[in-house]
Amino acid sequence: MTNYQNKSRDELIEELKELHLEHNSLKTSFDKVSDEAAKLTEKVFDLRWMLEHAGDAAIYRGNYRTMQYEYWSPNVEQIVGYTVAEMFEMGQPGALARMNQDDVVGLGSLISDLMSNGGGPFSIEYRFNAKDGSIRYINESGHAFVDQDNVPLYAIGSIRDITALKQAEHLIHEKNDAIEAQNEEYKLINEELKIAKERAEESDRLKSAFLANMSHEIRTPMNGILGFAGLLKEPGLSGDKQQDYIRIIEKSGARMLNIINDIVDISKIESGLMKVNLKESNINEQLEYIYTFFKPEVEAKGLQLFFNNTVLAEKSTIITDREKVFAIFTNLVKNAIKFTKSGRIDIGSDLIETNNTAGINNGQALLQFYVKDSGMGISRDRQEAIFERFVQADIYDKMALQGAGLGLSISKAYVEMLGGKIWVESELDKGSIFYFTLPYISELKEKITIEKDLVSETEANKIGNLKILVAEDDETSELLMSISIRDHCREIIKVRTGVEAVEACRLNADIDLILMDILMPGLSGYDAIRQIRQFNKDVVIIAQTAFAQTGDRDKSIAVGCNDYISKPIDKVKLLELIQKYFNS
Repeated sequence: MTNYQNKSRDELIEELKELHLEHNSLKTSFDKVSDEAAKLTEKVFDLRWMLEHAGDAAIYRGNYRTMQYEYWSPNVEQIVGYTVAEMFEMGQPGALARMNQDDVVGLGSLISDLMSNGGGPFSIEYRFNAKDGSIRYINESGHAFVDQDNVPLYAIGSIRDITALKQAEHLIHEKNDAIEAQNEEYKLINEELKIAKERAEESDRLKSAFLANMSHEIRTPMNGILGFAGLLKEPGLSGDKQQDYIRIIEKSGARMLNIINDIVDISKIESGLMKVNLKESNINEQLEYIYTFFKPEVEAKGLQLFFNNTVLAEKSTIITDREKVFAIFTNLVKNAIKFTKSGRIDIGSDLIETNNTAGINNGQALLQFYVKDSGMGISRDRQEAIFERFVQADIYDKMALQGAGLGLSISKAYVEMLGGKIWVESELDKGSIFYFTLPYISELKEKITIEKDLVSETEANKIGNLKILVAEDDETSELLMSISIRDHCREIIKVRTGVEAVEACRLNADIDLILMDILMPGLSGYDAIRQIRQFNKDVVIIAQTAFAQTGDRDKSIAVGCNDYISKPIDKVKLLELIQKYFNS
């Protein structure tokens, strides 16, 4: 306590002044503190208001080792549906239980990282099961603090509902995926269009080449036919010359007929009208016939033809379409002759009863045939293309242009129709081997009708004297038909229309045979036949047509014909057909 009794009045006054100044200073300090306190209170109020009304919820973790919450701002209810009180009632395990369990693992990793690195900013996303049962995507971010000894203290931050953002991102991803898939689809479509365009261009090129080829192939034999037919008119022509010219005309006609037959066959194949006619066929006999048939042509070119067959006689009869087998071999042997300048050609067959060779189908026994030549060969990149329509191994090669480019395509179609396979093994300048297989079928479930061999012209001459009606609108065809049958009939009646054919039958009830052309002016051959059958059920009618389409025979039989023959008319075949109905 200050001793005021020993102090003078002046000293006391001075001391009082000092106390007064100190009081004023303390009062000023107090006023400042009061002002700061008021301002701080206002700031706390503002901060509390912002925390309670902000979109994010503030959080405070007193110990971020356990991430135990010690503070939630009230607007946590807007995010997860639970009030602050409910969040604290859950406790940490309850809150963790409402998080997606995969995300809890991520949260644990985050805590470990913070503790290892002395605190710092953090951010994590997790899914939270809200009170209404929905799943909320939460982003929690903030800062973890440590003391001077790097001991963890607390973490402060906020949580934000990013569900809408995640949904938007999901939709964007889906949209992007859809766009990407659509782009891929567009790429595929564009690629397909590109391929289709290339194929169309290639097809146009091949068809143009084919048409040019056809023009050449048809005009060449026609030139031979018309040219040498004109030469036959020259006076003083010797008999030998006449025969030479006639042979050239016949050869040219056969060449043109082969071209036309190929075009007809490929049209039938493409339209699905080509049918298989399964019958018993002796493969050995057929191969021997092919060998005998082509031997003169092969030797005339200075080549050798060899025949090798290992199929036993007792196993040589199978069920197949022998006409198609003959056509396959014919195409292959003709190609071998055409593209071989010197050397040899081999044909042969083997019976394969195991399943260790190309072409075997589920262990079924197969007949494998081959045609081998020592010709120019085929490059590896063209060995598949040669079986396509209108394509030849080298379309610019002069020799390749001597043909329609349909033979191998037809052969491939026939082989596949018969249940087999065809392929080629070849090297340039070393020759080629064409193989094809046929399933070894020794019998059919249904009864088989064996075709009769064609009768010879001598046998056909046994036909008796007949009265025949020839209904043909083409003068040349009518003349050829009449000449072919004139030695085997007592009378020929000629008509040019269907109406005339019906009338001639009414006036001549004793007609034995009608050779009816299908395509005639006015009344067609089919309609004429229907009318004739109304009053004459017995007369034999044979339809003849230049169309030769699959189904024509069945249609002809259906309207009342006894039989059918296609043009060009082969005299022996015609007489053999007549012999069938009039064998004296």
